[in-house]
Amino acid sequence: MTLSELKAGKEGIVTKVGGEGALRLRLLDMGIIPRTRVKVQKTAPLGDPIQIFLRGYNLTIRKDDASVIEVTQVD
Repeated sequence: MTLSELKAGKEGIVTKVGGEGALRLRLLDMGIIPRTRVKVQKTAPLGDPIQIFLRGYNLTIRKDDASVIEVTQVD
């Protein structure tokens, strides 16, 4: 499942960061790396962007960017 498919209030662990070039490097620089626990805080009314919480801070990313991040949902 991808981060963009994770519902608000749910948590997941990043398993793979996809994308190419500058996008992938930007995601990695923001702390989205494998084995990182993320929680979807909320989504905008039309579903884009998505606010996530990881490593002690909130981050807002576009749904297209979140779709290249694979996660495993944590119950």
